[in-house]
Amino acid sequence: MPDLVIRGGNAVLVGQASWPVYAEPRVDIAVEAGQIVEIGNEISGAAEEIDARGLTIFPAVLDCHVHFNEPGRTDWEGAASGSRALAAGGGATFIDMPLNSTPCTLSASDFESKREALERSSIADFALWGGLVPGRVGALAELAECGAVGFKAFLSNSGLPEFPRADDFTLYEGMREAARLNLPVAVHAESEELTAGLARRVIEAGRTSIRDYLDSRPVLAEVEAIQRAGLIAAETGAKLHIVHVSSGRGVAAALEARARGANITIETCAHYLYFTEEDVERLGAVAKCAPPLRSAAESESLWGHLMAGDVDVVASDHSPALPSMKDGADFFSIWGGIAGVQSTLAVLLDRGHFARALPLQRIAELTAASPARRFSLPRKGSIAPGMDADFVLVDLSACDTLKRDGLFQRHSFSPYVGETFRGRVCRTIRRGETIFQDGRIAARSCGRLLRPRTTDDASLGTNP
Repeated sequence: MPDLVIRGGNAVLVGQASWPVYAEPRVDIAVEAGQIVEIGNEISGAAEEIDARGLTIFPAVLDCHVHFNEPGRTDWEGAASGSRALAAGGGATFIDMPLNSTPCTLSASDFESKREALERSSIADFALWGGLVPGRVGALAELAECGAVGFKAFLSNSGLPEFPRADDFTLYEGMREAARLNLPVAVHAESEELTAGLARRVIEAGRTSIRDYLDSRPVLAEVEAIQRAGLIAAETGAKLHIVHVSSGRGVAAALEARARGANITIETCAHYLYFTEEDVERLGAVAKCAPPLRSAAESESLWGHLMAGDVDVVASDHSPALPSMKDGADFFSIWGGIAGVQSTLAVLLDRGHFARALPLQRIAELTAASPARRFSLPRKGSIAPGMDADFVLVDLSACDTLKRDGLFQRHSFSPYVGETFRGRVCRTIRRGETIFQDGRIAARSCGRLLRPRTTDDASLGTNP
C-alpha cells in the first residue's frame, strides 16, 4: 500500500523521452517513502489521499539561484523564511549562492557551516554553490568533495569585498579546474571595466539618479562579458552557466558562443520577463538589480528567445536585504537585489502560459527539469516513477493577488506586491510531505542537502 495517492490531477509530465505518455493527463500518482512509485488510473489503496481533480500538477519549482544569506546574515533573510517563501511559490528545492553568507562559501569548512545551518532551518531540500574568487582556485576540489553543484564567479563587482570579482586569469584557471572536476561555473556576466567606468563618470558629475544607474549598466556590458566567458569556456572545456541574462542580445551572445563549441546553459529571471526599466523609475529601489531591468523592447526580445526554446532556466535570483539598505537618494549606493522567490511560477503562468500560450510542459522544463539536469541533482525535476515526490498543485482557473501580508520572506517588500496573477498555488509537496497548503506553511520536517551525481551525463551541456 502506498503512503500517498494524489488522485485525478492534470499532471504535467516532462523529462526522459522513454517515459510513458498517458493519453489521459488526469492521472493518479502513488508515493511511497517520499518517491513516486506509480502513475496510472484508479490506483487503489493508500494511507493518505489528496483530491487533485480540477488542479494541475507540476513538478515543484527547483530554484537554482537564490541568496538566503545563512549563516551570518539571517537578518537579511535566512533559509527559514526564504524556504517558506519558496514553498508558497510552488518550490521544494533551491540552490543557494555562495557570497551573501558569512563566511562566504569558499572552503570545505564554509560549506559544512552552511550545510549545518540550512539543515536546521530550511523546509525545502537544497544544494549549494561554491565560490570562485582570486587566490582560491585550489579550494574548488574540496568544495566539490563536500558536494557543491558548481562554482559561482562575478565578472563585475559583487558588492561585497569578501567576494571579489574573478579577473580573466582566475576565470581561466577556475574553469580549467571546474572542467577537471566535471562541475559547471556560473557567471554573473557584466563587464567591470564598462560598468565601473560609466558609473565613476556620472557619480563624479554628481548624477546618482535611477536613470543614471540604468545608463551605467548597458546591455553592451552584459554582451561583452558573455562573449568573453564563452570564449574561455570553449577553450577550457568547462560547463558554463550564464546567470540572470537580462536581454535578448545577451541570449544571442550566449547562443553564438554555444555555436562555437562552448558548453553553455542560459538562465534568465522572472523579473526580466515581468518588469521593464520604466518600472524601476516607478517603483524605485525595490526594483533595483544588476544587471538592471531593461527596455520594453529588450524584454520582448527576451520573451521571444524564451518562446523559441533558447532559454534553459528561469530562476528568481532572490536577493533580499535589510529595508534600510534599500533607502537613500543615491541610487548607486542602494543595495541591488530583487526579492521574488515567491513569484517565479506565477510570472510564467500569467505572462507566459495565459498571455503567450507558453506550454505548461515548457514551464515545467524551465523551472524544474532543466535545472535538475544541468546541476545533476538525482531524482529531482520531473514527475515519473523513481523520482522524488516533489509537486506543486495549481488551480489554473483562479487568480491570486500578492499582498504584503501574504509574503513569507523575512522582509515584506517585493516589486510584485499588488500584482494579480492568473493561476494560484494550492499546495506544495516535498518528498511526499505537504509543506505549503492554502496560504499556510504545513511542513513537519526539514529539508536535506542534495549532492550532484558524480558520473557524467551526456545530455548536459547542450540545450537541456
